[in-house]
Amino acid sequence: MQIDLHVHDADVLTLDGEGVGRRARGLAIHQGRVLAVLDDDTLPAGLTARRRAGCGGATVVPGLGDAHNHMAWFGQTLGEIDLSRAATLDEVYDAVAGRAAELPPDAFVVGAGYDDVRLGGSPHHAALDRAAGGRPVRLQHRSGHVCVGSTEALRRAGILDASGRRGRAPVPEGGKVVLDDEGVPTGVVEEAAQPLLADLLRPFAVDDVVDALDRASRVYAAQGLTHVTECGIAGGFMGRTPRELDAYQRARERGVLRQRVVVMPVGAVLHPVPGGDGVTLDLGARTGFGDDDLRLGPMKIFFDGALSSRTAAMAAPFVDRDHAGYFQDDPGAMHETVVGAHLAGWTVAAHAIGDRAVAAALDAVADAQVRLPRPEVRHRIEHAGVVSDAEVRRFAALGVTPVPQARFLPEIGDSMLAAVGEERADLLYRHASFLRAGVRVPSSSDRPCVADGHPLRTMQAMVQRRSSSGRLIGPDEVVDAVTALRSLTVDTAWVAGDEDRRGVLAPGMLADLVVLGDDVTRVAADRIGSTEVVATLRGGEPTHGAAAVGWG
Repeated sequence: MQIDLHVHDADVLTLDGEGVGRRARGLAIHQGRVLAVLDDDTLPAGLTARRRAGCGGATVVPGLGDAHNHMAWFGQTLGEIDLSRAATLDEVYDAVAGRAAELPPDAFVVGAGYDDVRLGGSPHHAALDRAAGGRPVRLQHRSGHVCVGSTEALRRAGILDASGRRGRAPVPEGGKVVLDDEGVPTGVVEEAAQPLLADLLRPFAVDDVVDALDRASRVYAAQGLTHVTECGIAGGFMGRTPRELDAYQRARERGVLRQRVVVMPVGAVLHPVPGGDGVTLDLGARTGFGDDDLRLGPMKIFFDGALSSRTAAMAAPFVDRDHAGYFQDDPGAMHETVVGAHLAGWTVAAHAIGDRAVAAALDAVADAQVRLPRPEVRHRIEHAGVVSDAEVRRFAALGVTPVPQARFLPEIGDSMLAAVGEERADLLYRHASFLRAGVRVPSSSDRPCVADGHPLRTMQAMVQRRSSSGRLIGPDEVVDAVTALRSLTVDTAWVAGDEDRRGVLAPGMLADLVVLGDDVTRVAADRIGSTEVVATLRGGEPTHGAAAVGWG
């Protein structure tokens, strides 16, 4: 029998079983799946290979996953001004001026990644006017939960009127237009009010979204990602277009979607089921529709904002603010949306960062399970940024999975500590506590929000939990490298309901794998994030680095 591919001269960590699982020398791959795990460099008698990939002793692990990212949005940011390293407001204005000089007079200047805490304040619309020569400007905060616009953008959105006073644009529930002491908009717009500015650019053309997915997918493949979950399409302040699923389908058809993708529609695009219980999409589509390559995932609902923007809903005020954040909508309405989605057969992914929002999301899941027990469903809470011991136990009791982002710790850990204070520092982005309670913790990035999203840097952050200043955040939440690697592989597969198809390297499993320059379970912790991704294969086919492993 001739098989498709023989991977040889490798240090294979199968992750099948406990720890790293079986250590092997190679893999026999056929029709996109692992046919056999090999203890040496020879194929079993009777097998030959059409192609061979020699790894030179390099480490091979299952394909890496990201359980929470924004792929199309990230792809678009690759063409925008990158403000993530700006240290002063003048640097922001200089970057805006530089981009404006390259554009036609009426073109929008778009950027992302500014951090008001680092900058000592947010950009002001009048200063953006001077930088951009009067062009419309929209800049996205690194959290994704706040943006700022120039005067021209604010006027087009109805936030400012012709005289420079507050315009008539209504502020949606769960959103805020920030005003100065005289009641005039500063240019900053928060949370559910962001579409006032974002909709000046949306909806994006479907083909433009396909191109963005192509750009993002290339980056992801080079970083070892073979599976991602897109958290929020088609509506809300993160969706690119109401036809976003169409863009994913086109990207798949054109062969530019190099990862297996689960997409989450946002709650805003769901509606009640005529003659039935709960909410759904047209045609009754719900979680699970699709296949191994592209599938509908959970319904996404936003309960609150973010710590870095101080818009998360907290039980007690932020230490450096005079408020405790706020909910994205009326709490009763959010509660019923979760229940309705559950009743209609959806898995729910509730965005909840502050401890008040986490508690409200858990309350909704508990109520839903009382109304219609579905013990097998894997409801999720995205981020789970501040969680008490009591709520950790409730996650376990309700079977809810937290999806935190460890990479936030080195990126904005000091800002988060300034927000919550020393008394709540150990409640931030917990990992080991969830594991001790019997709760899985899948890895994710939230890219392009906050962090660069490279999965191995996320893994390093799980092991080190150091802020940019070197502060150890939550020492009791540190996990070892093997646990962190399993979070990127086994647990990201599990939370998507794919544990019988991927996440480990074993006979019958999808042949999604990554060749690494080092064994990330054995190198020093500070080297994990810089480990080379030599090659990435999805279904036994290379998406990155084919030449590096002697493909032939």
